[in-house]
Amino acid sequence: MIISASRRTDIPNYYSDWFYNRIKDGYALVRNPINAHHVSKITLTPDVVDCIVFWTKNPAGMIDRLDEINEYNYYFQFTLNPYGKDIEPNIPSKSEIVTESFIRLSEKIGTEKVIWRYDPILINDKYTINYHLHYFGKMAGKLKGYTEKCIISFIDLYRKTANNLRNLNIRTLADRDKIEIAQGFSKTAREFGFQIDTCAETIDLTNYNIGHAKCIDGKLIERIIGCKLNMKKDKGQRSGCGCAESIDIGMYNTCLNGCRYCYANYSEKTALKNLRGHNPHSALLCGTLTDSDRIYQRNAKSYKDNQIYMFQGLK
Repeated sequence: MIISASRRTDIPNYYSDWFYNRIKDGYALVRNPINAHHVSKITLTPDVVDCIVFWTKNPAGMIDRLDEINEYNYYFQFTLNPYGKDIEPNIPSKSEIVTESFIRLSEKIGTEKVIWRYDPILINDKYTINYHLHYFGKMAGKLKGYTEKCIISFIDLYRKTANNLRNLNIRTLADRDKIEIAQGFSKTAREFGFQIDTCAETIDLTNYNIGHAKCIDGKLIERIIGCKLNMKKDKGQRSGCGCAESIDIGMYNTCLNGCRYCYANYSEKTALKNLRGHNPHSALLCGTLTDSDRIYQRNAKSYKDNQIYMFQGLK
C-alpha cells in the first residue's frame, strides 16, 4: 500500500505533528471528498505501508523528526517555484529558507528521495518565458547534487481557481511556448546533471529528453525498498497521469500556503475555518466525528512480492 501525504494539502508544512501522532497510533481517519459522512480508517503500520509519498513546499518543521519513521520507506515531492507573493503569498523566502530546507532534507535522506517539482508553469507579463528560463537555471545551480529529477507541468486553468487568478492576466500556453521552455530547461538539466519529466501532460517532449513522470513512481519505490511490487495504475487520477495506486490521507481546503493556482485549496476562508477544527491528537485531520458519520476500514495490504533483489545502476 502506498500512502500519499498529500496531494490535497501540505502535511509536512502544517500538519507534521498530526502525521507523527497518526504513525504512533497506526491509523488515520479520512473523510471521502464526495461523501463527507463516509469516513475511511486507513491503517498506517509498517507491515502494510510499502512507501509514503510526501508533497510539500516547505518541510522544515518535519526534518528533525524523520528518525521517528525509520521503519517506513518514503520520499518527497518538493515544490520550489520562482514566484513571488502575488502567486504564492504564504511561502517563506525561497533563497534563504526553502532552498536550504531542500538541501538539508537531501543531505539527510538522499538525492533520490527528494524530487524537485517546478510546477505549475504559468505565463503573464511578469512571469515570462525568459523569466522562467533564467530562474530555473538559478535554482538548478543551487540544487545541483541534491536531486536526481525535476518534474514540471504547465498550468491548467480550472473554474474553481478563476477567482484567485483574477487580475493576474494568466494566459494559456501554446505548444510553441511549451517547446521553447522545454528546450531551455533541457539544456539546464544536462548542465547540472538531472532528469526532467512532465506531470500529466499530453505534449510529447521526448525530443528534448523530457519524459512523462509518474509522481507516485512504482519504479522509484522499488528502488528505495529493494523489492518488486505488484501495483496498478491509479484510476482515480487524470488520464495523463501515470501514478501508481495510492491512498491519500489529506483533506481539501486545509493548506495555508495560499497558492493562487491550487485546485486543491482554492478557498482561503474555508481553509482557515478547517484549520480552527484541527486537533493534532485527533484521528481526523480537521473536524470531529458526528452521529451521521460511518467509518469503513480500508483494505490494507502490502504490494511486495517478497523477492528481494539489488538495484545497482537502476534509474
